[in-house]
Amino acid sequence: MQGVVVESAYNWYWLVDGLMAAGFAVHLANTAAIKQYEGLKYAGDERDALFLAHIFRLGLLPKGYIYPPEERGLRDLARKRMQLVQQSTLNTLSIENILARQLNLRLNAEQVRHLDSAAVTALGLPPHIETALAANLAVVRTLQAQIRVIELVLHREVKLRPEFAILKTASGIGVTLATTIMLETGTISRFRTIGQFSSYCRCVESRRVSNGRKKGEGDAKNGNKYLSWAFIEAAAVAKRSCPQARRFYERKKARRMPVVAMKALAHKLARAAFYMLRDGKPFEVTKCFG
Repeated sequence: MQGVVVESAYNWYWLVDGLMAAGFAVHLANTAAIKQYEGLKYAGDERDALFLAHIFRLGLLPKGYIYPPEERGLRDLARKRMQLVQQSTLNTLSIENILARQLNLRLNAEQVRHLDSAAVTALGLPPHIETALAANLAVVRTLQAQIRVIELVLHREVKLRPEFAILKTASGIGVTLATTIMLETGTISRFRTIGQFSSYCRCVESRRVSNGRKKGEGDAKNGNKYLSWAFIEAAAVAKRSCPQARRFYERKKARRMPVVAMKALAHKLARAAFYMLRDGKPFEVTKCFG
């Protein structure tokens, strides 16, 4: 037995951990990078297993990263925080839309979170609309309470490793984002080149070009959505706090859409993070933005 190959489906934890505990050499197949021959008349689990064994014997198996089990729980807890933050933002935007539609009233997220029952009643909304807004507000409060609980656990138990603490010197990256990047990256030695890391962060454009013309697109979702979110958040902060980052963003926005400019800024920060982690050197704004 040379090894056991497991497809990286959403529920691989228990199987991989059990096989490794039993002493097997386990390899996690990167299913997004595997494409069987087209034109097969029959396909099934047995045929898929034979194909995986074949490419494993040939040394062509694209492998995924098996995250250490002892750190996996904290990483998944950080992912749960991100999920709750997104749901809180969704409900906050719903409240903002209700107020804008019904009263032409513009409130930001901070003002929405400070609304109470008396303030909602004072708005004079129609009864059904007021009930809908109160429901959104109750969900936001519950989500914010759970986010604070998770953050307390993360701040207490997650310690930035020295090689990742240096990320805090970069524009837009604080303790929370540095922790997210550390938990999602694992170790920078996983990535041989900066291109691999940028692609994993979903900062690389997905397209197929032939003879100078675009012929299609690849899988734009191939990569780590949590790292993508972290660097987008870092770009949003850097745009506000760093003059060089803001000038870079404005130059890009003048030629392309704002969302493309923000993605380009996130790509810059992801590249800088790779070199900082690989070389152990602090952030240099002139090298990053010229």
